[in-house]
Amino acid sequence: MTKFDPEVVLEFYANAWPIEEGVRDMRSWVRGQWIPFDADALNQFLGNPLVLEEGQECEFSRRRNRADGFDEEAIAQLLCTLGQDFAQTAAGRRVRIMRTSMTTLTQMWMTLLLSNVLPSDHNFDLPLPKCQLVYAILTRMSVHVAQLIVDVIYLFAGMPPTRHPLDPDKSNRALGFPALITGLYQSFAVLVTPSKLIRPSITRSFIEKYYTPRQAQGDAPQGAGAPPPPPQAGAAGSLGMKRYLQHLVRQQVANHRR
Repeated sequence: MTKFDPEVVLEFYANAWPIEEGVRDMRSWVRGQWIPFDADALNQFLGNPLVLEEGQECEFSRRRNRADGFDEEAIAQLLCTLGQDFAQTAAGRRVRIMRTSMTTLTQMWMTLLLSNVLPSDHNFDLPLPKCQLVYAILTRMSVHVAQLIVDVIYLFAGMPPTRHPLDPDKSNRALGFPALITGLYQSFAVLVTPSKLIRPSITRSFIEKYYTPRQAQGDAPQGAGAPPPPPQAGAAGSLGMKRYLQHLVRQQVANHRR
């Protein structure tokens, strides 16, 4: 798929607005039917990249919920180039890693995640929580990607619209996961009309053009002119997760499964 249906996406978010504060009714009314978008529904749509038992959490969530879950020194060691570290507050608290301090592989994962899993148009740095996610992927922790996406969709759906500064009749907020939503509704036999192009795939030529080869601390230097390594899908933590992340790299279509 190279296009998405903007009308379906707008209808999805308009009807996914939470009915009651604090109640997560994870479904939306589109083209005459209710379509679920809870974690189980999205996980199934994505090909079940991670299967958990009732009440079970992925390793990333378990670590994130512990006070001592992530070693910030280890994160900096893996994600930063030699001699670089997190940007810190005046009190010395680590808050983010700047793009100029990242290895090539970290930059690639940042682009992938900010385009497909945690949508953002701000890609100059990576806040600590997202650094933890990249670290989890690169160290082969299991990650419940469908749950991450659901949480972001729910956040988007509950946000009040912001008006465009030049045209008050228009919203100034981009909506996330347009191709995923188009594909999800297509899988429920909802008639869609994909008409708007999605961004192109991340290819070797894209990497060579936009990324400066940088090694992690302690890595052997790359040969002159050698292209940076592609994202290692094997770092995802499970066979299903590997397939899903390989799909992300190939398609770059906001988690849309053909």
